[in-house]
Amino acid sequence: MQIWAAHRVVGALQLFTDGITNKLIGCYVGDTRDDVVLVRIYGNKTELLVDRDEEVKSFRVLQAHGCAPQLYCTFNNGLCYEFMQGEALDPEHVCNPDIFRLIARQLAKIHTIHAHNGWIPKSNLWLKMGKYFSLIPTEFADEEVNKRFLRDIPSPQVLQEEMAWMKERLSNLGSPVVLCHNDLLCKNIIYNKKRGDVQFIDYEYSGYNYLAYDIGNHFNEFAGVNEVDYSLYPNRKLQEQWLRSYLEAYKEYKGFGTEVSEKEVEVLYVQVNQFALASHFFWGLWALIQAKYSTIDFDFLGYAIVRFNQYFKMKLEVMALTLPE
Repeated sequence: MQIWAAHRVVGALQLFTDGITNKLIGCYVGDTRDDVVLVRIYGNKTELLVDRDEEVKSFRVLQAHGCAPQLYCTFNNGLCYEFMQGEALDPEHVCNPDIFRLIARQLAKIHTIHAHNGWIPKSNLWLKMGKYFSLIPTEFADEEVNKRFLRDIPSPQVLQEEMAWMKERLSNLGSPVVLCHNDLLCKNIIYNKKRGDVQFIDYEYSGYNYLAYDIGNHFNEFAGVNEVDYSLYPNRKLQEQWLRSYLEAYKEYKGFGTEVSEKEVEVLYVQVNQFALASHFFWGLWALIQAKYSTIDFDFLGYAIVRFNQYFKMKLEVMALTLPE
């Protein structure tokens, strides 16, 4: 999860981002940026949030299937990889049908990558959420921040109850476990207009997870990160178009033809919107940990409050949805 800042050129180095997780530096020779190598330096205490071995493993699998840039090397506190030419998207782009069909198709391609050796993957979502929960702060040293924390963040008991409830309800929705990106925010999607394609970047949170979580998480990201606006969450009509494009591509990659029924779209619609709750919760916990440890200038506590508020607001509405008979 990153926020991108203005470019700053320093000789043959360019700071691409003061991300909310990492620093990203582009290295190139001469005046053109045709051949750029990216160096990503991990942020403070991010090893608490990100399994770096899992990240590199996913990166390599995705690269082998033509879904990721080339990974040149890894080192203790970062990695070095190929720069993807194109434009990092904004919320106004991801609701454009010409672009969202490309995104749906690319995500379907990743979701149909086979687990090796016939291994049946399991989601680590609940395990990861439990780990994050164990790391959230109980108080803050700053009195004003602590007051806000105690007032606006649900108590640990409430959070624990919600996690248990979600695990029970969402695990039984029948969403398959596949290789997921898990952090498909707008800036992690690179659109190359000339080639007419999209590529995804930043695999820190990637791994095996429920297919519907990955899509629900992406739909939540229509709201943006810096100025979060949930009125931008895709409406039913847009979602149905998106999900149909996704299912057509998914079936095609699986070799099942491209015929998609209304019922299949409806089932995925229910699964995705209910799993969007887990995404709010996950990033709410993530932001609380960042509020404690991060040295980056970003209102992580405010972001956590926004995500938990949206979780409770959305819960009543999406849990009223039922899977078709």
